[in-house]
This record gives sequence, structure tokens and C-alpha cells, in this order.
Amino acid sequence: MAPHRVRVDALAPEMTLGPREARHLHVLRLREGDEVRVFDGRGAEAGATVALLDDLRAVLTLGERLSGTAETPQPVTLAVALLKGDKLADVVRAATELGAARVQLLVTRHADAREIGAQKLLRLRRVAEEASKQSRRAVTPEVLAPVPLTELTWEGQLFVAQPGSTDRLTDRLSWDTPVTVLTGPEGGLADAEVTELIGRGAVAVTLGPRILRAETAPVALLGAIVATGV
Repeated sequence: MAPHRVRVDALAPEMTLGPREARHLHVLRLREGDEVRVFDGRGAEAGATVALLDDLRAVLTLGERLSGTAETPQPVTLAVALLKGDKLADVVRAATELGAARVQLLVTRHADAREIGAQKLLRLRRVAEEASKQSRRAVTPEVLAPVPLTELTWEGQLFVAQPGSTDRLTDRLSWDTPVTVLTGPEGGLADAEVTELIGRGAVAVTLGPRILRAETAPVALLGAIVATGV
């Protein structure tokens, strides 16, 4: 069985975890002397040993650093419209598993919600952290507070999921620059929003002949990138 993975602020010769993570190690029946893996969420990962474990803290000592973590050649950002209920949590979890480096929440004309509370944003960030542990990534995606679509900026390529487009993402994708993929809410983006994005250099791409739900479209776009084998 693979060692349990623990998120830390930074890799250091000695790392102290608080009560929440200490309780989790207790639940896993780990003891002093057991081996774990630590990662900082920014790509660094190493082995570690549980040096001390009680109800209030866990102290880990750093072991051998690990290399070869699987990430895309350029960072991939998912820009996604605000969705109702737990749909965003499902999207963030899948995006983490599929290799996204960042999730940018958006307020669009037809968005299911206009804002997100601080506690829900914190929960989404914890979902990303737990998903990065489960999927054995050394990178935990940033989950960024929502911005209006008109204020979205990006570096490199932006691909917008748009029904009726004939371009396929995999035909236009280049790993020379960072990649952003964007999906709208239930009901889609307004035509004017798509036109504005294209005017700023975005490329509209197809997700196939079927209409996908708002929580499925991001997974389809990121899945197309994963299918390239990077």
C-alpha cells in the first residue's frame, strides 16, 4: 500500500502539523516511526517519518526528496462559471484529478449564482487539497475567488466550450504556452460573451454533438487534454 500523503506548507528538515491533521493520522492508525509522504502543493514531494504523534500535533522528519511527479508541460487553468449546490465541489475535485493547476471561478451573465461565501470558497480549496492527496499529485490547484467574465485575464491560449463550434481543442492545443479552458453555466454563455472573448484571442471549441451539463463540460475539456497523453 502506498504511504499516506500529507500536505505541508513547505518541505523542511522537521515539519509540525496541527490537531486536524494529527487526528487524521490517528484515524489511519499511524504511529511514531511510520513512513508517510509530504508535498507542498507547489510540486515538491518527499518521504518523511512520523517522529511524534499526539492529540495536538504531529512532527515529521524529512526523508528523501522525490522527483518525476506527473504534471502537464505548461500549467492548465480551468475557468468555470459559478454553479449551484455541490456541483462546484465535484468540478474542483475532477479538475484536480485531471491535472489542472488552477481553478478560476467566474460570474457570467447566466451564472447560477452571483457570488460565493468565504466558507464555501474555503471548502472548495480543501476539496482540491484532498483530491491532490488522493490522486498522488504534488501540486494542489489554486481555487481563486470569482471575477466577472469581462475581467478575466489569461496567459497563452484560451479555449471556450461553445456548442456549434467546429474546432476541436486537441487540434488547436499547443504546449508552447500556458492553457486555459473555459466553460459556462447551465444555459451556456451569452453570444455577446463568447464574441467578446474571441475578440480578445480566445478560440471556441466543440465538445461534440451533444449538449453537456455545466458540471460535465469542464471534465470533458480537461479529459480531452489528458487523452493527449501528457
